[in-house]
Amino acid sequence: MGAGIAHAFLLAGSEVTVVERDDAAADAARARVLDSVAASVARGTTDEPADTLAARLRTATEVAAFGGADLVVEAVPEDLDLKLDALTRVEAVLGADAALASNTSSISIDVLADRLERPRRFLGMHFFNPVPASTLVEVVRGTATDGTLVEEARGWVDAIGKTPIVVHDAPGFASSRLGVALGLEAIRMLEEGVASAEDIDTAMVLGYKHPIGPLRLTDLVGLDVRLGIAEYLAGELGERFEPPALLRRMVAEGKLGRKTGEGFHVWDAQ
Repeated sequence: MGAGIAHAFLLAGSEVTVVERDDAAADAARARVLDSVAASVARGTTDEPADTLAARLRTATEVAAFGGADLVVEAVPEDLDLKLDALTRVEAVLGADAALASNTSSISIDVLADRLERPRRFLGMHFFNPVPASTLVEVVRGTATDGTLVEEARGWVDAIGKTPIVVHDAPGFASSRLGVALGLEAIRMLEEGVASAEDIDTAMVLGYKHPIGPLRLTDLVGLDVRLGIAEYLAGELGERFEPPALLRRMVAEGKLGRKTGEGFHVWDAQ
């Protein structure tokens, strides 16, 4: 997700810094971003050459590298403590007027904002996977978020060629809440033997014009990520979001989707 977000802002003309946990992760992140940029150049998505885009990309391993940033988007894994740690460390190096956003797909913006010194300059910017191909960004307004920041965020989303929707802070927001409900029901159907994973996905693609089926999408997101979101929503909204036993079992077995090569579908190493 972080690489995809960096890619989107690079193509829009921004100077982009990606901070990772160590040198190896930073090198891998840079390679992912530049591979994505090269694909955009090959498709003619941008008129700028790859080396010009690459010159605007910086990687680092310390949050101090964000010191001059106008906007920082946190995209660490969907773990409350991890996000709080990242956000508080980043906020400490930002200027007073800089904006801080979380790419969380389910965790309350107000819960995250409660640990920040400047909650008025904090909101959710929920991008969708894969970021280069997705046209939606969910702008999540917390209780303390300044209205001017919401409008700034809408402008940033417009500038990177995507469409913003604005939602108020609620568990799962709008998109994750609906998407997870559909995905969990698809997993229950597979668990009950209603149809194969391929046929369940085909039903939604051909019958409802979804660009991708709910089980294939779960593979892309990561079964572990979807499990974490479902557990959070079950705690906040009740048993209708209780994860199916099949999902728990597959995560325990390490079948996490595309990133491990197997989930509800089998994925090529590429």
